[in-house]
Amino acid sequence: MKKITEWTTLEGKLVRLVPLSMKHYSELYELIEKDRPDELWYTTVPSVTELQRDIEHKLQLQEKGLMLPFSIISKANNRVVGITTFMNIDNQTPRLEIGSTWYAKEVQRTGINTETKYLLLKYALEDLQCIAVEFRTHILNQTSRRAIERLGAKLDGILRNHRLTTTGQKRDTCVYSITDYDWGSVKVHLEWLMKKY
Repeated sequence: MKKITEWTTLEGKLVRLVPLSMKHYSELYELIEKDRPDELWYTTVPSVTELQRDIEHKLQLQEKGLMLPFSIISKANNRVVGITTFMNIDNQTPRLEIGSTWYAKEVQRTGINTETKYLLLKYALEDLQCIAVEFRTHILNQTSRRAIERLGAKLDGILRNHRLTTTGQKRDTCVYSITDYDWGSVKVHLEWLMKKY
């Protein structure tokens, strides 16, 4: 497997995934201030007051080889529309999780999420030669669960009382994955979906 900490840019028809950096701070700040995704109790998005610390933390994890964070840029207007990461990186196996993802409301339920996931999965399963890519979400986050299932991921199981939410509630976490074995059919499915956009 290639060294996961190597920066890369991934590009499709709708999006460009570039290394997250502090230069994206003001655009991300504006998105959070406008859409208030940090107020959703079942997901974890930094508030405007926590954003700088959150970016710094992600970059520290990247330096340790534990995360590779990306800013999601819409090619239609060359604006940052969200964040996603490779996280929980296991170089030994090799496998990783796609997570800590959030989008501006204006691009939710558009082709941007599908293409973003396609680019990340293709890079992880083909270039990095991972044997599996995980997705995790709160059991009650039906929007996220439907989006993950729509990609072609399979439910591996549910981690009961897996962690505490920001409000102190106990969270059951649904764990999904796409394996290298699944990738051929999932890739064809995603490429078919992307033809609509």
